Amino acid sequence: MSTTAVLRTVRGRNVIAGAGALTTALTLGATLMAAAPAQAAPPRPYGTVTSPTGLIQRMYPSTDSSVRGSLPNHKQVGLRCKVRAQNIDGNTIWYLLRDSNTWISARYVDNTGYVNYCKDVQKSSREMLNSVPKGAKG
Repeated sequence: MSTTAVLRTVRGRNVIAGAGALTTALTLGATLMAAAPAQAAPPRPYGTVTSPTGLIQRMYPSTDSSVRGSLPNHKQVGLRCKVRAQNIDGNTIWYLLRDSNTWISARYVDNTGYVNYCKDVQKSSREMLNSVPKGAKG
């Protein structure tokens, strides 16, 4: 029986049954909405590449370091921590990427959220300890 038919019925029990069904449907809908998985947001902090030609990933925070890959323009990447190292167009910050032990210059990255200095990040893996060069500050 449709909701309109139930509301037109004069009998009290049909109206109550219809109201109960409506309440149950609303409760079930609210439960399903709460249980639905949220869209995955990028991990914080993260950065977005701003260089039109992309950005080179390096083994250490220096252009003298070997190339380990590249990131296209507008690519979003998780940032683990930062150090002060080689100056790139007036910017001395370099970011260590979260998903790989590679470095990118902050000069060509817009970041969201605060990025801790590597010395302040708990060093939980051997790769992290080995990826920070001895001459880097921060």
